[in-house]
Amino acid sequence: MITNESSMREKIDAVSERMIEADGPDSGLVVMDGFDDCIVGVASRFHDTFVVYDIEKVLNKLEADGMTREEAVEFHEFNQAGAWVGPRTPAFIDTRCSWWMAE
Repeated sequence: MITNESSMREKIDAVSERMIEADGPDSGLVVMDGFDDCIVGVASRFHDTFVVYDIEKVLNKLEADGMTREEAVEFHEFNQAGAWVGPRTPAFIDTRCSWWMAE
């Protein structure tokens, strides 16, 4: 597991460059600007490869930028998790299962 965010972003960029070389200019990975420290890795399904973000880290970052928790959840659900930008659309992982388990 990589813990250095810059190393993770460098690896993401390298994977993206290889994908572009192999499949053309529209085949690189899609990343969210300003959320590099929320990346947990790269995943794939069928023929799609995409960046994976930690939901809790994304929400914490939105809160650090001045949103309440409720605003952060609403923003994330609509603008990030709810966005579809093609087969390279990022995915979000809930490492605590907090979204799915009643407290």
